[in-house]
Amino acid sequence: MQKPINRSSLRIYVGKKYFRFKRYWHWYARRNKFATTRNENALLPHIISEHKTPLIRQLKEVDMWLQHNKVKNLHIASKRLNRIIIKPGETFSYWRFIGNTTKRKGYVDGMILFYGKVITGIGGGLCQLSNLIYWMTLHSPLTVTERYRHSYDVFPDSQRSQPFGSGATCAYNYLDLQIENQTNQTYQLVIYLTDTHLVGEWRADLPETRAYEVYEKEHWITQEYWGGYSRHNTIFRKVFNMDNELICDEFITENHAIMMYEPLLTSGNS
Repeated sequence: MQKPINRSSLRIYVGKKYFRFKRYWHWYARRNKFATTRNENALLPHIISEHKTPLIRQLKEVDMWLQHNKVKNLHIASKRLNRIIIKPGETFSYWRFIGNTTKRKGYVDGMILFYGKVITGIGGGLCQLSNLIYWMTLHSPLTVTERYRHSYDVFPDSQRSQPFGSGATCAYNYLDLQIENQTNQTYQLVIYLTDTHLVGEWRADLPETRAYEVYEKEHWITQEYWGGYSRHNTIFRKVFNMDNELICDEFITENHAIMMYEPLLTSGNS
């Protein structure tokens, strides 16, 4: 892992403008390939994968008002994504549906991870939504065609139920999450909030014929030449048929993140 680069405010501003323009052009050039349909009146009959995550978590040195503001932002964004239909051959784009997160749309200040630091920004907290969708997609036949990992590991593991690096970071609009339907059946994304959880489902018009187990195959920590620590792992997925017979064991991704806290090293470990 390279030592973190301290970029100037001007460099960051210009870079955002450049990469946002590239994304707009990509959306325009491939506009006929993206999903645009929403079925407000009906749900597809079969749940293919589902997941939920708690809305409020106590994070070290993070004010709770940011957590409550995150919930407000999730309410707005979830309504934009709920009941989207993805037909065979179409691609779902996270930011193409949500759009820019502005005050005019009702978004408020929330927590944003910026170069390994916790800051506030309009629409902050939506990574919880992209993380949820990515995790559900790994448990479905849909294909992730674009996903970005977190470059920094900001918080120590606390009641982690999923492998490190199993989420998808997001930043409008250049860090997108895109999912392609390469199957011959139609899928529907369902997103909603309860009093306590963010809930998601992938539904389809036909029942599932596969089951999935996503797991961490390797996990290691290295001390870098510049003095910091980095965390690494690989994510794999086992695919089973309905008789619980293993069909394949697929490589999904690898993750590398700069740790923003000191790892706990036991005696004798290097």
